[in-house]
Amino acid sequence: MSHVYCPECGFQNPVAANFCSKCGTRLPKEDPSEQTMTFAADDLGEDAAGALAEVPGKGPVLVVRSGGGRAGESFHPSGDRTLIGRSPDCDVFLDDVTVSRRHAEITRDGDRFSIADLGSLNGTFVNRKRIESQVLEDDDEVQIGKYRLTFLLRR
Repeated sequence: MSHVYCPECGFQNPVAANFCSKCGTRLPKEDPSEQTMTFAADDLGEDAAGALAEVPGKGPVLVVRSGGGRAGESFHPSGDRTLIGRSPDCDVFLDDVTVSRRHAEITRDGDRFSIADLGSLNGTFVNRKRIESQVLEDDDEVQIGKYRLTFLLRR
């Protein structure tokens, strides 16, 4: 890595810098494998191989449509809270540097499901709009890092 990005303003600084040359914020000195890389929602192209797979059964499910070679893989939110992130401790483990360690969470309130961003670097998107928190509807597209997933209620 030849540059480090300021966590405050996003300015690209030399890797040897201790402070951002644009805003003066102290630059993190973490293990590069632990840092989340920036990623824009529009960086993903439409992937024909990532078409929604038929998922058997009932109940809510997140189906990976594209990203990380995991198209067709599915996750079933269980309990009142489902944590999504790059940490192996998360309920939905998405192992990629575009995903924050604790990126987002899905919460359940009766038959209603909501998703909330947990302060991730790249944000959480529902139907291609960046959100802080939003109720999920059947067939909503959720984007976390480079992963595009579809939320299905399957009642």
